[in-house]
Amino acid sequence: MVDSKDDAPKGCPAGHGQNAGIYPNALLNYGSYLKIPELLELQQLESNPPAHDELLFITIHQAYELWFKQIIFELDSVGVAMRADDPYEAARLLGRVLKIEALLVDQIHILETMTPRDFLSFRSALSPASGFQSVQFREVEFLSGLKSGGNVMKNMQMHASERERLQRRLSEPSLRTIFFEMLQRLGYDVAIPPEDAPAELDVRTQIFAGLMDVYQFPEKHFHIYNLCEALVSHDQNILLWRFHHVRVVERIIGTKRGTGGSSGVNYLSSTLSKRIFPLLWEIRGELDDQALYGTQRGHTEFAAR
Repeated sequence: MVDSKDDAPKGCPAGHGQNAGIYPNALLNYGSYLKIPELLELQQLESNPPAHDELLFITIHQAYELWFKQIIFELDSVGVAMRADDPYEAARLLGRVLKIEALLVDQIHILETMTPRDFLSFRSALSPASGFQSVQFREVEFLSGLKSGGNVMKNMQMHASERERLQRRLSEPSLRTIFFEMLQRLGYDVAIPPEDAPAELDVRTQIFAGLMDVYQFPEKHFHIYNLCEALVSHDQNILLWRFHHVRVVERIIGTKRGTGGSSGVNYLSSTLSKRIFPLLWEIRGELDDQALYGTQRGHTEFAAR
């Protein structure tokens, strides 16, 4: 018997929320906090009779979408940090994104436990749905700075709210622009590359000159260098995900057309040349080997005296 308020159980009751019927008069617990009953109802098979591997297919892609949501949240936070001229915090948060992306690259290979026959047993039930239609993946692209793919929206089936969200991402500055704006405020003499077209020669030249010292002497620009390389790693992880995705799809369906009407593997292969931060990739090719070799040798000789 509870005699006083001090003796009453502590915690937030879950009975007043959506789980009132599932956990009547219960305190907040693992299942009610994470909405486990509702979550486990979201895997609805389309195949009839139910195909064994369709549950795996749905689970993997729903997990992707949850991680995409987290990546978008973190990338928005990276943008906030860069607007506050805080390259350390931006790089720290990007480190979390990189860990998630590495997980996503590994996760796709679970699909290789399906044989081509296993997938064909329910593939026709998926049409015309396609991974091409992932709104959140497009949002990751646009938010990061890959906006030349805006035309893909013409072929995507979306709710009005989803289309509005993507249009907003296309119209607002991407992380690439926010990054170069931060560099300018911090005193680096760089230009800002365009959002939806390759940078002209004068812009490229100015950016390479403005960042050359960062790459020649990273110890002098520690946080900026780490942020530059974290952005390159983010770009690389997207490329790795695309590459592994192409190979897994090819292994399962060969050269068949995609369920959404695309050319399948041929279309996916065409995306492998995309770069979000092409100038950060290219600048390392601008470094003068001989000049750096001489500088490093000079440092060694000085230290030996």
